[in-house]
Amino acid sequence: MPYIPNTDADRKEMLEAADCKSIAELWQKAQIRTAPPALEHIPAGMSEYEVTRHLSSLASQNAIHLVNFVGSGYYDHLIPAAVGTMVGRSEFYTAYTPYQPEASQGTLQAIYEYQSAICRLTSMPMSNASLYDGGTALFEAIMMAVRITNRRQAVISGAVSPIFREMIKCYSSNLDIELVVVPVNASKTDSSQDALVEAVSDKTACVIVQYPNVFGTVEEWSETVEKVHAKKAIAVCSAYPIALAMLKTPGEMGFDIVTGEGQSLGIPLSFGGPYLGFMAVREKLVRKMPGRIVGRTVDLDGKPGFVLTLQAREQHIRREHAMSNICSNESLCALTALAYLTCIGKEGLLQVGNLCAAKANFARDLLLQIKGIEPVGEKAFFNEFVIKLPGDSSEIVGKMIDKGFAAGFPLGRYYHDRKNQLLVAVTEKRTREEIKAFANAMEAVLWS
Repeated sequence: MPYIPNTDADRKEMLEAADCKSIAELWQKAQIRTAPPALEHIPAGMSEYEVTRHLSSLASQNAIHLVNFVGSGYYDHLIPAAVGTMVGRSEFYTAYTPYQPEASQGTLQAIYEYQSAICRLTSMPMSNASLYDGGTALFEAIMMAVRITNRRQAVISGAVSPIFREMIKCYSSNLDIELVVVPVNASKTDSSQDALVEAVSDKTACVIVQYPNVFGTVEEWSETVEKVHAKKAIAVCSAYPIALAMLKTPGEMGFDIVTGEGQSLGIPLSFGGPYLGFMAVREKLVRKMPGRIVGRTVDLDGKPGFVLTLQAREQHIRREHAMSNICSNESLCALTALAYLTCIGKEGLLQVGNLCAAKANFARDLLLQIKGIEPVGEKAFFNEFVIKLPGDSSEIVGKMIDKGFAAGFPLGRYYHDRKNQLLVAVTEKRTREEIKAFANAMEAVLWS
């Protein structure tokens, strides 16, 4: 065991615990081969050019040229070329929040500006320096609420992303936390807000909703948040940041904790990430917030500077008092989000939101003209909507791939009572011609 300083006494004690007299006997019991594997079947090496051609041929099997109408939390938005150039600079190109402020003022200031941008987007006073992804951020919000209220139950709307709910279930599987999911009627796309409030008890730490919800529906939450507060529970919102440019913000509706998936802020779609989780909270809750926070201060000479502050991690304080065990984080992705927001600006973000909404309405109108396609719910939506197809949506999505389209997210994958329903997302990247071609392809798949 190289690089592990086991003494003879250590090894002897471990072997005795395993009821073995030697390392060889231990390997034999564990059915581990001590002899090296035969190498005669390994093919001869390739040149660099041959390896490149081989990998290119493998990559060519991926369907990378599909016109994308899939959303459900992760979106195909336009990314300005300047974003990659900015975050690719060697001064920034790290996933780690720096510990030495005297050597890292540029990165620390950039993260501080990222926090400020998240606060402006959400209308919340405090933000951290980022979390792993939207699902992790939502779980951390639950843990925050548990610490604040000393209660151990989370009430979750069934209109919260099932992907996020699966992540929360996984994270909390070995914790003493009860998850109560309030289902949504399969013929609707809005949350049952009265049922959510009724589900809150004296055991409830927090109520979790999504805005817009997983079906794309935009809901007003102010009154429900007041009712949740009346029952002394924490109100948590997982928000889509692009939508916040044109919608009433979670902060304006009174939420205590706002989280979200920041992939749409300049981070390209990738199978599994890396993505970006953001979190913003009320000022009174900041000491219970996980992760890192960059603050602005002055040095001995009165010059402004930036440092890590309120470092409530187990590396810095007693483990039992730590807010989180998050170590390396998503600082590079946070810088990407800042670069994106800086490049497009306030008016640009609003324009992106308006284009998404307008094109989504255009696509929905075209699809509903096709025989057999029906609307699901009639509530306001941002850039995603649900339609009911005359057959299994998963099968139809498979056929649409052959036509060159990633047609949407089949809701039957997570909702057993929505087998025929398809969630369609439209971003500013989709042209009118692509949307018309998408509708024509859908009609051909359904009726040819």
